[in-house]
Amino acid sequence: MRGDFISPPPLGEAAQRAGGGSSAYGGDAPSVAPRRLPQRGSRVKALAIALSALALMAGASDPSERLPDPAQEARARDLFKEVRCLVCQNESIDDSEAQLAGDLRRIVREQVKAGRSDRQIRAFLVERYGEFVLLKPAFSAGNAVLWLAPVGVLLVGGGLMFSLLRRREPEQTELSQDEEERVKRLLEDD
Repeated sequence: MRGDFISPPPLGEAAQRAGGGSSAYGGDAPSVAPRRLPQRGSRVKALAIALSALALMAGASDPSERLPDPAQEARARDLFKEVRCLVCQNESIDDSEAQLAGDLRRIVREQVKAGRSDRQIRAFLVERYGEFVLLKPAFSAGNAVLWLAPVGVLLVGGGLMFSLLRRREPEQTELSQDEEERVKRLLEDD
């Protein structure tokens, strides 16, 4: 069986009646193209696209919550990025899905709609929730300790280390007779 190859199984009567012809394998084969099965990968891709679109729609805010004036809505959305979600703590209320973040978005929109400035809205939120509500709190005397404490600790620790190392006297030990002789031999060999 050196040059032989396995030939396809013979066609059934139905295939021969459908117009089977000769093939490159030497047997009769149907002249109709074989039916292609749908690929599994394309189904997975379609499902992923559908789920992504659904997630994007779910993440969008409710149109009834939005301000009718696009300029006011844009201002409110900019403020959302500066306000911390008090539940998630490291997310802005723009990114958070927590109920409290939704309440804060509503409050900010109401403040914008009332005609208050960005500074007034931030001051209102800080008065109500504390300075922690801002993702980037202002530098003030109240939080200066928090900003400067790590630097102070490093400076104090470095100063103590320096003074301790400076005060310490190096130990001076005398070499024994054998050690002195070994040093002399080593220096003479060079």
